[in-house]
Amino acid sequence: MDEEYDVIVLGTGLKECILSGMMSVSGKKVLHMDRNKYYGGESASLHPLNELFTYFGKTPGSNFEKYGKPRDWNVDLIPKFLMANGQLVKLLIHTGVTRYLEFKSVEGSYVYKGGKVYKVPANETEALATNLMGMFEKRRFKNLLQFIQDCDLENPKANKFDPDKTAAELYEKFGVDGNTQDFTGHALGLYLDDTYKSKPARDTIARIKLYSESLARYGKSPYLYPLYGLGELPQGFARLSAIYGGTYMLDKQVDEIVMENGKVVGVRCGEEVAKCKMVICDPSYVKDMGITKKVGQVVRAICIMDHPIPNTKDSLSCQIIVPQNQVGRSSDLYVCCVSYTHQVASKGFFLAIVATTVETSNPERELKPGLDLLGPVLETFISVNDIYEPSDDGQSSQIFVSKSYDATTHFETTCNDVLDIFRRATGEDFDFSKVQHNLDDGC
Repeated sequence: MDEEYDVIVLGTGLKECILSGMMSVSGKKVLHMDRNKYYGGESASLHPLNELFTYFGKTPGSNFEKYGKPRDWNVDLIPKFLMANGQLVKLLIHTGVTRYLEFKSVEGSYVYKGGKVYKVPANETEALATNLMGMFEKRRFKNLLQFIQDCDLENPKANKFDPDKTAAELYEKFGVDGNTQDFTGHALGLYLDDTYKSKPARDTIARIKLYSESLARYGKSPYLYPLYGLGELPQGFARLSAIYGGTYMLDKQVDEIVMENGKVVGVRCGEEVAKCKMVICDPSYVKDMGITKKVGQVVRAICIMDHPIPNTKDSLSCQIIVPQNQVGRSSDLYVCCVSYTHQVASKGFFLAIVATTVETSNPERELKPGLDLLGPVLETFISVNDIYEPSDDGQSSQIFVSKSYDATTHFETTCNDVLDIFRRATGEDFDFSKVQHNLDDGC
């Protein structure tokens, strides 16, 4: 360990593993360490099932055997879906990590309105068929979607509407009502709150295009999910880093990040010190260094069920977004469901996760609108996690800290953070062309 590295990465969460792979591909000498014995950090998949009970301080009980073989379970602590045409899939393809993974399409994408769950209409045909709105509103929404599909963001003057005007003005232009704005912005655009309405519509248009393009790839929904859980993703990127020369050390306690004149020079583990030019890490490794700030909390409920979520056409996997305005909140609720078909549960069992940003002193109660959609639940595991983000850009200290995972059930915000860290750490955007697509698996 007493060597010098370009980059030391601390923690094997998904973001850190992606960045480790990107840095190695870019020719950096990388040392990657984790205090845990397993990959994934906060974004780990727990296996076998009794590990989930242990993690949450529960005793499996005498009827534990009803859940089948414990080794058939891989339970994500922070479950998220991949947009089929999104940034993470592009990263996986361009870096060749897809060779280590297998994905299934998520069967349905739904939105909550007025106490009911509806399929999200994402094209003109579905817009005219949906029960989400009345006949005249369907026409207005169809016209909005048609404009978005045809909109040329590279040539704004060629469009009927200037995409640099606000999203609120875009909605006004097509006359869509508040309910339509809710599911357009939150279920198609995947915004966390309504602040986007006062910003240029360009980003809203791009997001809805991404949703539609992702949907077009597989048909049922725009989302993908890896077999055996999200824990496979960090390991895939770790293999990529190792192929390009990265060194990995699990179960390695980090005692100190060594600084000189306000700048990182190494990492100490016991008597050993590995020197480096920069550190990339998750917030847990720098809690006492004053370079992160707490910006909120996320509450999540992991639920074990023996049935699909009602009103989702018996989908073996789905996402439901509950827009903030539908339940009198400032932030959305997210519900996602995966099952035995994804090799994350025993035959006949389902895992549903409800998550939201904490707004009150009773986080568990805030999940109720999402939990009410699930039907009977066999086991529930509740967690409340602090959300941290770096308090500066890391340029002076050369310590680049990832943001904590938000409540969303998709990876777009995760990828934005990864690409931003890479840009800040190296001064350039990641060059996908550096990746050799014909790497031999045995390298």
